[in-house]
Amino acid sequence: MRTGFVCFGLVLGLSIAVGLIASPPQLISRPVPDRDLVERGRQEFIIACAGCHGDDARGDSGPDLIRSEMMLSDEGGDLLGPFLDSGGPDHDLEYGDAEVAGLAGFVRAQSQAVINRGLYQIQNVVTGDADRGRAYFNGEGGCSGCHSVTGDLAGIGGRMSAPNLLARIAWPGRGGRGGLPTEVEVTLGNGQTLVGTLAYIDDFSVALRNESGYRSFSRDGVDVEIRNPYEAHIELLGRYTDDDLHDVLTYLVTPP
Repeated sequence: MRTGFVCFGLVLGLSIAVGLIASPPQLISRPVPDRDLVERGRQEFIIACAGCHGDDARGDSGPDLIRSEMMLSDEGGDLLGPFLDSGGPDHDLEYGDAEVAGLAGFVRAQSQAVINRGLYQIQNVVTGDADRGRAYFNGEGGCSGCHSVTGDLAGIGGRMSAPNLLARIAWPGRGGRGGLPTEVEVTLGNGQTLVGTLAYIDDFSVALRNESGYRSFSRDGVDVEIRNPYEAHIELLGRYTDDDLHDVLTYLVTPP
């Protein structure tokens, strides 16, 4: 058995500088590991390694492993195994060959996804039925309650690519570019109400921005009401099907 939960940074940190600068062709053509192996490795990684290297192996307090020359070159744990055997701090778990292969496979799959990103080709997504899309837009989907194909969405097919429009239909405002702000209303214990743009919220505090500037409050003893302008889209996420999305997309980009 091999001892585990190793802070890979002790050795792998020396190789980070090499990274993916050249993106060697042999890595681009190398197949992604078996899915079951990768999934087992992901579960082990999250338990033992994510605290330092992030749950996607891209680094947190520790180095980015998917840009490590050693991990990029590893095949089935052939390099990782000896590294784990070499010793180091925090050896509070034990790994066998299967666990080592899973960890190496997970990191290699993460690396492969980054390396091959430029090779992906988006296929035609305008594959729905425009008539069904019109019916959904004006009926079950409720889209016409806020949007109009002769108003805000007029000529949308010429202003936005079909893949981007499909993404905006499913999750509008994603990425923060041109999105509508989320409004929050905070009612204090003395009855005073403040309204502004939501700046931050968690289980313990809430912050907003308005004409008075940035204000932060403890959530203990205050009422908070969030007004998300995309709430209708969020509610639709659990209702519409893939066909619904492509039908609406086809309707929007099809000339009248």
